[in-house]
Amino acid sequence: MLNVVAIPAFDDNYLWLIHDGRHAVAVDPGDATPIIKALRERGLTLSAILLTHRHADHVGGVPELLKHWQVSVYGPRHDNITSITDPLDDGDCVRLAQPELELGVIAVPGHTRGHIAYHAAQQGWLFCGDTLFGGGCGRIFEGTPAQLADSLDRLAMLPEATQVYCAHEYTLSNLRFAREVEPGNPALETRIGAETAKRAAGLPTLPSTIGLEKATNPFLRCGQRELVDSLRRAGRLQQEDSSPLAVFTALREWKNVYK
Repeated sequence: MLNVVAIPAFDDNYLWLIHDGRHAVAVDPGDATPIIKALRERGLTLSAILLTHRHADHVGGVPELLKHWQVSVYGPRHDNITSITDPLDDGDCVRLAQPELELGVIAVPGHTRGHIAYHAAQQGWLFCGDTLFGGGCGRIFEGTPAQLADSLDRLAMLPEATQVYCAHEYTLSNLRFAREVEPGNPALETRIGAETAKRAAGLPTLPSTIGLEKATNPFLRCGQRELVDSLRRAGRLQQEDSSPLAVFTALREWKNVYK
């Protein structure tokens, strides 16, 4: 049986370990120290590394891990990461023997040009880096709003029960913004209560699910009338333009400065 373990790092990152009790895969190991500690405490051997994009808090621990374990490093072909041994493109499949795991690769540019996500269809898991967050989405550093919106649309097409393992504990902050733009959403109020209770108990809000994100994440709800009206009242959306891309772009720009 495979398990996923959240390894907290830095201020708000989660590094993910997928393991079968003997062998483990590290996802986005931005810091080697907590990964090594977790492996040793659980008696696990590192067998592979999966990277979603090139930012330091996702790849910074790779060189140190490779000093201890000579393993394959999978990652995006188009994101200029020197440590990658197995570059991946959209539609590729990663097949691991130890632990036994198959992951489909989904190109999700926007946050970076080459960002990818990994979908374990059999287990119903999605490792999406900084593209989709609990209640939100990543900033646009290298891509365009159209690219990121399309990337999120692709992820939203996955089965609703798919568990979303993103890379940061941003959920409560994101949900405060979601309430600002869609205050009449009852599913959002329910989620805020549930996620607040988790954090008060010292628990992560992740994984989320695709279904929960579609019900509460404003970046997956750009066609909702209340959300469009909120943007117009805030002077962030012109009356004549309510296309999904215009709404998405206005939402992302507002979230960039929201306190």
